[in-house]
Amino acid sequence: MSDSKPASPVRPGQDLALLLLAAGAAATDAIHAGVVAAGFADVRPTHGFAFVRLAPNGATVGELAEHLGVTKQAASQLVDEIVHKGYAERNTHPDDARARLITLTDKGWACTRAADAAAANFAAQWASILGDSAVTELRNALVRVAAPGRVRPASW
Repeated sequence: MSDSKPASPVRPGQDLALLLLAAGAAATDAIHAGVVAAGFADVRPTHGFAFVRLAPNGATVGELAEHLGVTKQAASQLVDEIVHKGYAERNTHPDDARARLITLTDKGWACTRAADAAAANFAAQWASILGDSAVTELRNALVRVAAPGRVRPASW
């Protein structure tokens, strides 16, 4: 007689969260590799998550902190870094004299376009494996369950 317990039945989608995390990591890695290959070797994926919030109209440090899920101090340090590297600039805020509006520079926009191209290449690779209709179905299903706009790094 065996002392081992019978395995509990596997529920549909039980590993869905792990697969989605793996897919997200693969997308992040592919986009970062594309950005580096395009000549932006001094950025990290975290910068890209910030660029998502800064495009198209800029953001304050507080808005960026909220988007990234970090403190204002951490967001301020990130802004210092991307400003120093030439990807963003601090501007007078049009509605709040006390705040600064952080916007992308031409270099920041070029990096963003490189990331967009790398993301399109990533999607094309999946389409070559799964087929266009399966990728479209997957995308449409994710739109129904995933809240847009809360894209942020898992860790710093």
